[in-house]
Amino acid sequence: MKLPDGPKTPHWLQKVQYITDPLGYLDSAYQRYGDICTLPMTRGKDKELMVLISNPQGIQEIFSTDPEKLDSGGDAPKLPFLGEQSLIALSGERHKRHRKLLTPPFHGERMQAYGQLIRDITEQVTSQWTIDKPFSMRSSTQRISFQVILKAVFGLEDGPRYQEIDRLLTMKLEGRKSIFRALLLFFPMLQKDWGPLSPWGRLMQNERNIDKLIYAEIAERRDNFDPSRTDILSLMITARDEQGQPMTDVELRDELITLLVAGHETTATSLAWAFYWIHHQPEVREKVLQELDVLGDNYDPMEIFKLPYLDAVCKETLRIYPIAIVPFQRRVKSPLQIMGYQFEAGIFLVPCIYLTHHRQDLYPEPKQFKPERFLERQFSPSEYLPFGGGNRRCLGMAFAQFEMKLVLATILSQWELGLADSKPVKPVRRGFLMAPSDGVRMVVKGKRPQNQRVLETSSSSA
Repeated sequence: MKLPDGPKTPHWLQKVQYITDPLGYLDSAYQRYGDICTLPMTRGKDKELMVLISNPQGIQEIFSTDPEKLDSGGDAPKLPFLGEQSLIALSGERHKRHRKLLTPPFHGERMQAYGQLIRDITEQVTSQWTIDKPFSMRSSTQRISFQVILKAVFGLEDGPRYQEIDRLLTMKLEGRKSIFRALLLFFPMLQKDWGPLSPWGRLMQNERNIDKLIYAEIAERRDNFDPSRTDILSLMITARDEQGQPMTDVELRDELITLLVAGHETTATSLAWAFYWIHHQPEVREKVLQELDVLGDNYDPMEIFKLPYLDAVCKETLRIYPIAIVPFQRRVKSPLQIMGYQFEAGIFLVPCIYLTHHRQDLYPEPKQFKPERFLERQFSPSEYLPFGGGNRRCLGMAFAQFEMKLVLATILSQWELGLADSKPVKPVRRGFLMAPSDGVRMVVKGKRPQNQRVLETSSSSA
């Protein structure tokens, strides 16, 4: 079996390079070896090979291959906190079952139920901004995204349990900022529970405290079931598989945590990048505002979803710096051929989202932010893949896009914002994701005049 060429430096050095400068590492590999190359990888104590592919035809072949021959699931990296019943960790029939059970709550028509909630949360968080005081946009979008998940997904209402879950999950998620936390994620040998004073021990205790509260919420929801509720946990509790069986408490817990981990930081980071590009290029902001102003103040949230230029801005944001630069790798389970190479069982094939999104032949001037490219042509699922693809495409894609557009529309239509300084914002690693280096420092200049007049008119008529 002859594999594609790839770097020959020691695998441990390549791993350090990938952790510290992932985009530089990938760009270098592409420039030297092209759109398919072989990289070393380490899983526990084992050294294995990964073939990185940024060729759309090769990616299409991967996405269309029978999962019985090529899939992740049980062979995906064991991510802490998600649990063995997480959709990410499952494969085969168990993966199909969970995906079918989880699909209805994320169907497009369900989005309407969450539109006003997302707007209300956004307005509540932004009401705490101070005029002329610099702030981190990413911190604000994190708070918005986090509350959306607690209320729309978990279905939690204000009260002691909400406050405690909020506190514990915030501790857990905020801790991932540190470089040491990144090392804990990439080096399983560091994941040792040596008691409450050890880093991993503190994480495990936090995890147990969170689980206790989540299981209490699930039990209470089952005992006092309300069929009128539209939150995703309630819909998951009512879901039944083809044999009429519901999800177990453990399955519910693992999928809730998966939705939190997969949906919280990704959406918050995408929003922060979008605010950066919109204000870094004033002409982009003007075009977005022209679209929004046509709708007026009392728009239907679903109208936001259909705005073409706002849609193009969101797509270009997810293209230029995709939050996940690669999806989970797929293990070859039986011999197959991709891009003319014959791969034996055990090899990992990985579509590279970042490199595909930066192909000059697909996206001329790929380092430039140009929303218009998404108005001029449509890209295939193997050319534009911020949410992955095939049987592993992100289940919450429609929800994430809806939330992103609605938060942008709500803030941009109400507030005058500016970047706190003119320094370019660079992508840096944050755990498994790529985030803006300084969280996108912005400053509030005031309310938009149009909205201010509406407020004044309302006040005078009261």
